[in-house]
Amino acid sequence: MTTEKIDQFRDIILSEYPDLAASTFELAPVGWDSIAVDVDDRLIFKFPRNEVAQKALVREAALLAVVRPRVSMAVPELRILQRGRHLFSLHEKLKGEHLLAAEYDRLPEHVRRRLGDALGQFYTELHRLDKEQMADAGAATIGAWQSPSALRGKAVPALPVELRGVAEDIIAGFEQLPPDTHGQTYGFFDGYGWN
Repeated sequence: MTTEKIDQFRDIILSEYPDLAASTFELAPVGWDSIAVDVDDRLIFKFPRNEVAQKALVREAALLAVVRPRVSMAVPELRILQRGRHLFSLHEKLKGEHLLAAEYDRLPEHVRRRLGDALGQFYTELHRLDKEQMADAGAATIGAWQSPSALRGKAVPALPVELRGVAEDIIAGFEQLPPDTHGQTYGFFDGYGWN
């Protein structure tokens, strides 16, 4: 991203928080819906890319407000701000790093167990949330999965050539699965979600 773009976000942030003038501003890794600015490695400002992303950000803040007091794991507290035509959010940055497979493999067994217990507790707490209360906060049905033929037509050609065969095998395996006895299931692949 250009310096001009980060300067634009910096100006918007400083118009609301002039006390951050001496701070360090860095773009966070690219997200699907928003551009995130990390300030002093302690604050995250998220700027939605479009109107759909704005609605998603407002919904995210409302959902997290319901989730936060009901789970034991740290959850961001998003504050929605409006400056002129710019809607954006602010939250304190949660401490930690992404845990990739190589780092996980190096963890001692007791640390893996503690991590697994913490994640298990978190997912248990999420599943105890009241569906009506979550719906009132903006939770909605996730759109239908792409069909195998749509994946073959869209995703497979976008992959590097060396991965296309693997993708085809995965799609073929999916097609062989019997219907899910639990109905439509939301795939929460990485425990993170969209940015």
